Amino acid sequence: MSQDVRTRPVESGAREPLDGLDGPGGSASLAASDVLNRIWRFFISMRTGLWLILCLGLLSLVGTLLVQVPAGMSSDPANYAAWVASIHSKYGGWTPVLDKLGLFAVFTSIWFKSITVLLATSVLACSVNRAPRLWKLATRPRTRMGETFFTHAPLRASILVSAEPDAATDYVRDVLKSHRFRTVTQADNEGMNLYADRFRWGPFGTVIAHLSFVVILVGFFLSATTGFKDTQFIAPVGTTVQVGHGTGMSIQARSFNDAYYPDGSPKDYASDLVLYKNGVAVDRQMVRVNHPLNSGGVSFYQSFFGVAAAIKVTDGAGQTVYGAAVPLSFTSDDGTHSIGQFAMASKGMTVYVIGAASGKPDPNIKAGQMQLEIHQNGKTDPIATQVVDQGKPTAIAGLTYTFERTQQFTGLIVAHDPGVNFVWVGSALLVIGLFLVFFFPHRRMWVRIRKTSAGSEILCASTMKRDLAFKPQFHQLITDIQLAGTPSSTTQEVGQNDA
Repeated sequence: MSQDVRTRPVESGAREPLDGLDGPGGSASLAASDVLNRIWRFFISMRTGLWLILCLGLLSLVGTLLVQVPAGMSSDPANYAAWVASIHSKYGGWTPVLDKLGLFAVFTSIWFKSITVLLATSVLACSVNRAPRLWKLATRPRTRMGETFFTHAPLRASILVSAEPDAATDYVRDVLKSHRFRTVTQADNEGMNLYADRFRWGPFGTVIAHLSFVVILVGFFLSATTGFKDTQFIAPVGTTVQVGHGTGMSIQARSFNDAYYPDGSPKDYASDLVLYKNGVAVDRQMVRVNHPLNSGGVSFYQSFFGVAAAIKVTDGAGQTVYGAAVPLSFTSDDGTHSIGQFAMASKGMTVYVIGAASGKPDPNIKAGQMQLEIHQNGKTDPIATQVVDQGKPTAIAGLTYTFERTQQFTGLIVAHDPGVNFVWVGSALLVIGLFLVFFFPHRRMWVRIRKTSAGSEILCASTMKRDLAFKPQFHQLITDIQLAGTPSSTTQEVGQNDA
């Protein structure tokens, strides 16, 4: 016996909704005057989610195109103001506007945080709105479909068999179960209705995927609001430096060692670090590039190293105004000088310390010398520029400056990321959700069996949705039902759009 089972597009005017997930809009009509319902409809709207994602993407683009303030600098008003002034030449009159809008710190701005919260709320609302209907679909499916569905479904077949309806129902059920379909039957005046599905929990992958975005967004929000990352943390060897950010931590670099291969490329460099918490030593570790020091949720990664100049400044009474190692961590535009700076807030001054870069001799700054460039805050031109010798106190602009010695410094990345575990959990949930959606699609099939003068008519129908792989399986199911029932003939309702 031949089999002729065809497919056709769904006719929009004749399609009968299968359940709450397939109907237009997917939610009940809500009173427009109800404020809470308006808010709810706003958050469960797909359009809302798309607009929020677009806004988040635009902000991310702005954060990529505009120079962003270095980590940790925003908490120091003086340093931040100096940084903004340094980029004024790049953005001109737009600089104060961009600064006021918070676009030099996009990822910690109120705009980014607000949109992140709104997007997380929208995704969560959509999940809450969808989950009950998915649960109903999985546990209490609709077993009876109208006549229109069986004549207009994308996948459909009509089979005539000689068996009585009860016997036909039994072997149809057996065939479906052999293909690992769950079956639910319901009798009515028109005959026996049979519903079959497979992977009924697969649609929950969309809920899991949505929730994963919420978890990931929560992680990013926590990192942006309570975390920090300082990529330019410098600790001169032999000194103790405060970590800041309310941690109560400080780091002392006891020593620094670097090793190189014969060709001159770096082989290893490591810092012997002692970590203090509120003045008490709590940890000590030799930190390397891939072996950070972790304590109290704060991580210290080895990043770079260089030379620092120990500078001491005293006033006319011999009181120390400044005394610390100044890291020469910046390089001049032409690469010939290493530059560091320190501020003396009590004197309203900023001092730049300039030395010849390694392998770039400068006849004006010899070995054992440093050039000091002293600026009064608020003024562009330096009030004094002078080269000083190591170990020789030099009076400049009413203060005495002493270049004591050079020493190494270690450069670290200091990070506190409280949202990282949320991101990992969210990423795992996203993989699980996508795996369920793509590898376990919910496949459904409706069957109506009714008595005819020659035996029974078996009507089978299903929707393809976006699961094109179900089409050959549907054909195989029809073939197996025919073989099991020893059918006498098979007919197919052909529409105008059928090939």
